[in-house]
Amino acid sequence: MKKIILLLTILLLGACTNLDQNFYDRVTPETFFKSAKDIKAALYRPFTHARWYLGEDRWNLQEYTADQFAITTKGRHWYNGGENERYHYHRWTPDDGWVWGTWRGTLMGIALALDAKSDLEKLDYTKFALTQADKDDHVNQLNTLIAFFYLRGLDYFGGLPVFTSLEGESLPRKTDLETFTHIETLLKEAIQKLPKKKAGDKEEGALRQAAAATLLARLYFNAEAYINKPMFAEAKKLCQDILAKQYGEYSLDPTWFGMHTFTNDKSPEIIWSIPSEFNKLQYDWFFSVFYHYNTAKYFDIDGGLNNGAHLQPSLTPTGTPYSAQYKLGSPFEKFNNADLRKKPYKYLGGGKYEGMFIYGPHLTPAGEVIVGGEEYKNLPMVFVDQVGRFSEVGPGKRYASIADLPSKMSEGEENTGVRIVKVPIPNNTDKTLRWGPDNPAIRLTEVQYMLAECLMREGDKGGAATLINAVRKRNFTGGVDPDPVTAANLDDYRMLAEWGTEFLAEGRRRTDLIRWKKFTSDSWWDHTPSDAHYNRFPVPTQAISGNNNLKQNDGY
Repeated sequence: MKKIILLLTILLLGACTNLDQNFYDRVTPETFFKSAKDIKAALYRPFTHARWYLGEDRWNLQEYTADQFAITTKGRHWYNGGENERYHYHRWTPDDGWVWGTWRGTLMGIALALDAKSDLEKLDYTKFALTQADKDDHVNQLNTLIAFFYLRGLDYFGGLPVFTSLEGESLPRKTDLETFTHIETLLKEAIQKLPKKKAGDKEEGALRQAAAATLLARLYFNAEAYINKPMFAEAKKLCQDILAKQYGEYSLDPTWFGMHTFTNDKSPEIIWSIPSEFNKLQYDWFFSVFYHYNTAKYFDIDGGLNNGAHLQPSLTPTGTPYSAQYKLGSPFEKFNNADLRKKPYKYLGGGKYEGMFIYGPHLTPAGEVIVGGEEYKNLPMVFVDQVGRFSEVGPGKRYASIADLPSKMSEGEENTGVRIVKVPIPNNTDKTLRWGPDNPAIRLTEVQYMLAECLMREGDKGGAATLINAVRKRNFTGGVDPDPVTAANLDDYRMLAEWGTEFLAEGRRRTDLIRWKKFTSDSWWDHTPSDAHYNRFPVPTQAISGNNNLKQNDGY
């Protein structure tokens, strides 16, 4: 039964501010559900939360704390009370907003999925012209979604309050191992009951067997960070079985863009995606923060951009590569110059495009110069793979020469940093295609790279290289890779570079660095090692103030 306690529980756990679900005191599933359409509406509600959850604060904690992205202060813009610097330098606190948004968003997702599961389990599906197999599918999709939220929460915070109904309140945190075991149990059960994807099936948001199996592989793959127990052998076996099609029909996309383009629901590589459509649950949360105000002219679309995020620099102000100093970071430089992805993004019309970066001179599709509006007001905009106040160099200015320029989080300008266009942006002529690409939450390349890393850790670097190169070749004309992975050049940093280029901007970088024990121990641009307790985020002050049974993580 839906009860007022549901609302109270969700408020205690933390909720989305735009939650539009109504709660009732005396409405039961048997009276509320009138048709199969009502059942699907209940099933889909927590998936809309997952759509929101995969971006914004959760993405921020994965990427702005690691070695590939930054939001530098750009003159009078983006200092934000020092928030962006705190995350970059690993100085966040239990009072920081992204941490609170992630804690409450995680538990909110669990609560919504549990609510839907509780209702659907009570129904007699035959009354709606549905079968027991349909019911098993729906319930275990929700079990998988619950496991997904718990897995992400375990990754961010460690042990969480584990609940299987919404009747309790002020629950304490379970241990890391108890949370891990709960996730494992949910996924193992779901794998047994979810259907497999068949050849030719589109990926339209349903969680199927391979999705649950991949999440279980993720759990084992990162188990050493979660429960201090390496489980790469268990991850390896699952990955081998997924690639052998034991959990459904999937294959690598033959192109570098197929998993991200307007028709990626047809990509054979997508294991689970969050559907997106123009004016319908759009996958667009990143749009305003990634691009310069005047990049709307570059895209030939309407505005709404605020020029925040960019790739961390590969070059010092004088042009020296940071790779000479750091093994991590320099994300743009890690793409080979022959890589098709490294071309400047250009929309070609009819849903076709090339490249996935914005850098160098900024021009409209017609070749007209786009000018700046801040440091380079009315001057040509040129995006640089550097951070520094170049506009303040010269006679009578702050710096006598470029060699004097500092490069750090506080020293950005409006043209600072390479910008990524992982999700293609059509022009206004093809406006109806906008936000057509679905969010690829799980794709087969992740399975292939997990298996490669497992083989590498066993000493089979040749086998690992073969798996990685099978993916890399699609990034080059004719499949000719000028810098393939080999047994000789594959080490932990090359493996991280491969994860970094393939999954750039897909919200996983922090997790990969932690698995390799480099998140708090290594240096990259404007970042020095931090204390090991920063491998986990704190339990937010707002959560503890509402539940004094919650224990804070060590070090906070």
